[in-house]
Amino acid sequence: MQNKDILATNIRDLLIPVENVACVQPFNNLEHALLVLIKSGYSAIPVLDTRSHVQGIISKTMILDAILGNERIEFEKLSESTVDQVMQKEVPCIRAQESLLRALELSINRPFLCVVEDGGELLGILTRRALLVLLYKFVRDQRA
Repeated sequence: MQNKDILATNIRDLLIPVENVACVQPFNNLEHALLVLIKSGYSAIPVLDTRSHVQGIISKTMILDAILGNERIEFEKLSESTVDQVMQKEVPCIRAQESLLRALELSINRPFLCVVEDGGELLGILTRRALLVLLYKFVRDQRA
């Protein structure tokens, strides 16, 4: 693989398609979101509206911060609070036609990027792991 070849990699070839992505909706309660996070094994997942548009990201840490009181864990907040009250609303998304270099830049401090259509509908997620695997193979092949 040549230097230009790796930079020409299509983001669509690396993403996990939306139908295989664990996600929740803004009106779901925190208990549901925590169950999805635990069962999926992910630390964070996208929050989508009913038309599959990205609304935010929710993580285990955000949920735990929301139920942590001054003197105890307030478990009742899990059923009383909703995802939209806790989620991170500023979510950098990337379009499938953007460059691999842009994807690398955005993924430095994030476990995944939301890949969206021009209308904002989620196509899937691009994980930092997928990018690292691609880079590893490239570097390994350069040494051979």
